[in-house]
Amino acid sequence: MPLPIPRSDEKAAAASAEGVGAVPLLATGSLPVQPTTPLPAPLPLPLGRFNATPRDETTALLLRCCHNRRWAARIADCRPYPDMDALLAAVDEASYDMTPGDLSEALAAETPQLPAPVPSPAASAARGAPLRESSADRRSTLAAHTALRAAHSAYEARFGQPFLIFLDGHSPGERLGQALEGVRSRLGSDPEEERVVAAEELRRLARGRLVQLVAAPRPASGAGRAGAAVPGA
Repeated sequence: MPLPIPRSDEKAAAASAEGVGAVPLLATGSLPVQPTTPLPAPLPLPLGRFNATPRDETTALLLRCCHNRRWAARIADCRPYPDMDALLAAVDEASYDMTPGDLSEALAAETPQLPAPVPSPAASAARGAPLRESSADRRSTLAAHTALRAAHSAYEARFGQPFLIFLDGHSPGERLGQALEGVRSRLGSDPEEERVVAAEELRRLARGRLVQLVAAPRPASGAGRAGAAVPGA
């Protein structure tokens, strides 16, 4: 969603708010079920502009991080935030205070997103990509993708909600295995216990998504905004 261009009399306030120390992007290892829908490239939205953006637009942005209207409205209404720590503390507090109905609303909006299939050697060669994987490695990866899809289906059938896992800190090469290990281990959980685990994973995902949107650096002057990969892809 395009952000409004601040009027000249707002630029000074925005500049002051943007003086907050830059926060580095967090790698959102959110494979394979994040985000709710494929997100466009993160907006260059420093904290000062997050504080100054109209409430409806801020709420819409927050709903891209966690699709619960009460959660989003609460965080939007607590602006301005002096720094990212304060904003993330508000995210945590709003997440911990979600009612069962709030959590159900948020979980219902999450759509599993499985990793893209491993390209064939011919497709990789056509794109000029180096062929680093052996045929055996590709077969193993495809088998893991198939197993992950089956495990996701079993999880949704058992718990009535999509499987969520936050994989920040794991390299892209580790995420498929971690996701598969996680869903298999949680399939045997008690439904009430799993609900608590899912709520915690959702909180962590919401933080990671919001950091990406708020702390994304501005593009260089005159440069187009580069496309960003979907987290976890």
